[in-house]
Amino acid sequence: MYRTEELVHALNVRDLTDPAQGPHALQLLIADLTAVLDGPREVRHHPLVPIEHNYEHLGYPKDAITRDARYTRYVSETCMLRSHTSAMIPPALKDATPDVTLVCPGLVYRRDTVDRLHTGTPHQLDVWRISTVEEPLDDLIHRVVTTLLPGKRYRTTDAEHPYTTHGKQIDVEHDGEWVEIGECGRAARHVIKDHPHGLAMGLGLDRILMLRKAIPDIRLLRNADERIAAQMQDLTEYRPISRHPAAIRDISIMADEHEDVETLGDRIRALVPEDVIEEIEILSETTAEDLPEHVRERLEAQPGQKNVLLRVTMRAPERTLTDRETNEIRDRLLQLLRPTAP
Repeated sequence: MYRTEELVHALNVRDLTDPAQGPHALQLLIADLTAVLDGPREVRHHPLVPIEHNYEHLGYPKDAITRDARYTRYVSETCMLRSHTSAMIPPALKDATPDVTLVCPGLVYRRDTVDRLHTGTPHQLDVWRISTVEEPLDDLIHRVVTTLLPGKRYRTTDAEHPYTTHGKQIDVEHDGEWVEIGECGRAARHVIKDHPHGLAMGLGLDRILMLRKAIPDIRLLRNADERIAAQMQDLTEYRPISRHPAAIRDISIMADEHEDVETLGDRIRALVPEDVIEEIEILSETTAEDLPEHVRERLEAQPGQKNVLLRVTMRAPERTLTDRETNEIRDRLLQLLRPTAP
C-alpha cells in the first residue's frame, strides 16, 4: 500500500491535460480531436478510483498480472491510483446518452520502465463512442490518427483487451519503425451493458505528442527550462536545446527475487528527481544461493533475494551534471535501495 507521503507526491504531479493547471500542447491535441468527433463530452474524474472501476467493471480477471502490487499503486483495500483512463468509463456510462463520444483525458499511475520514452505518470486519453447503430471501427481509427498525427502512415494489428471484442493495436510509422500509440475495439457487452453499441479506444498522449513534435525525451514535456517549456505551448516541431553529456554509474544491490526493472525503477524515482534519471538497465541478476559464500556474507544476502547489477544513466536536459552530483546519487541509491521484504 502507498505511504501517505508517496500518495501526496503522486497527487501533486501536474496533469498536463488539465487547462486549470496551466496551458500545454497536450491540451491542443485533445482540442483538435474533440473538434472532429461526433457528440463529444469531456469527462474528468479524480485519479483516486475504486479498484472495481479500474478492473472488475472493465472485465479484468482476478488473476490478471496487471493487478499485481508490483505494477498497481494500491492506496487501500478498495481504492487505488488509476492505472488507465479507462477507469473513468464505468461511472461515465451510467448517465451517458445515446450518440455521445466520451473523451476522458488525464494522468495515470504505473510502475514502468525508466527510459526516454516512459514515465511512472503518463497521460492517456480514452475515446468511447456510444451509439444507437453499429458504426465502423476503422472510421474512428482513421479520424483519430489523421487528426492527431497528420501525414503519418498507420496500421492496426489484432490484439485482445478485457473491455473489447475484435480488439486492435494502433501503430504509426516513425523513422522507419512502427510505434504503438494506442488500442481499440468494439466495446464489450459486459462494459457498456444496456447501451446498444460502442467503440472503445485508449491512446498514449505523451507518445503521440512526442511523435507530433519530434520530441526525443519524455522528460522534456515537463521541463522547467524556459527555452523548453515555451515549446510545449504549441504543436510545431521541437527545436533541440543543446544536449549535455550523460553520466553512467553501475551499482550492485541486493533486491527481492520478484523485483524487475519496472519496480526498481519506481523505487529509484522516489529517491532521485525523475528529470535526472534518463535510463535504468539491469545488466545481470544472480540469486543469493548462486553467489560465492564470501560475497553472500559481505552483502548479507538472504534466501529469496538476488544480487542485481544496475546501470543508471543520468542526464539533466538543461545542464551538465557534475561528477560530485552523480556520485552522490549513486551513493544514495546504494545506501537506500534495500530489499522490500524482511
